[in-house]
Amino acid sequence: MLMDRRLFMTLSANGLATGSWTAAPRALPVSPATKARIKAVAFDAFPILDPRPVFALAEELFPGTGLGGECRSRQFEYTWLRVAAHHYADFWQVTGEALLFATTKLKLTLRPDDRATLMNAYLELKAWPDVRPVLESFTASGLTLALLSNLTPTMLRANIRSAGLDGMFERVLSTDEVRTFKPDPHAYQLGVDALKVRREQVLFVASAGWDAAGATLFGYPTYWVNRQGAPHEEMGALPDGSGETLSNLASFLT
Repeated sequence: MLMDRRLFMTLSANGLATGSWTAAPRALPVSPATKARIKAVAFDAFPILDPRPVFALAEELFPGTGLGGECRSRQFEYTWLRVAAHHYADFWQVTGEALLFATTKLKLTLRPDDRATLMNAYLELKAWPDVRPVLESFTASGLTLALLSNLTPTMLRANIRSAGLDGMFERVLSTDEVRTFKPDPHAYQLGVDALKVRREQVLFVASAGWDAAGATLFGYPTYWVNRQGAPHEEMGALPDGSGETLSNLASFLT
């Protein structure tokens, strides 16, 4: 099972790096009542921030090695392992450990300047092209917007600034505040506590299938921005909607 997960994550990361995506599954039907009670939208970071330049940089520095996908796989596996083991380290440290593991596994020499370049790329992300118009329309409609991410507060602040999205989110929430990672329910509870609304009034927007499943199991109405065209997780926890762009999300809420 672990190898299956690793393979899936590697393929997903490589899909982001190359842009070779398939069509996303159709949006799932949702009741008007679910839409009507939404008062806030809490986004994972990556429906907003485009991570592909990180993979492109890894390919530029270590061409043909698959470093970006290997690092991405281990990055998430380490967050899940640390949650299960109750042995927390923040996402910046986890990212560095994942990079070290990946280069060691692939028998690559990671020079200090290359390590710094790859790590700093996680502080310089830009927004996906469809982001700003959708966020502006949501704000104009009276929805409260938040980020709810595994990234550290420093990473979130740097990337919001880099993406030109200062002031777009009422709350910027890092799971570092509760020293855990999604899909731990304590991580999702951050949104309820910070936004001061019931969980069924917060639409959680995920970029990964496992995050969509975790948020659904927590009790959030959930939308999956499935830019990779990946299959749904087989956990009996389908999101309320899915589509391949943030524009699809805007249609979902109208």
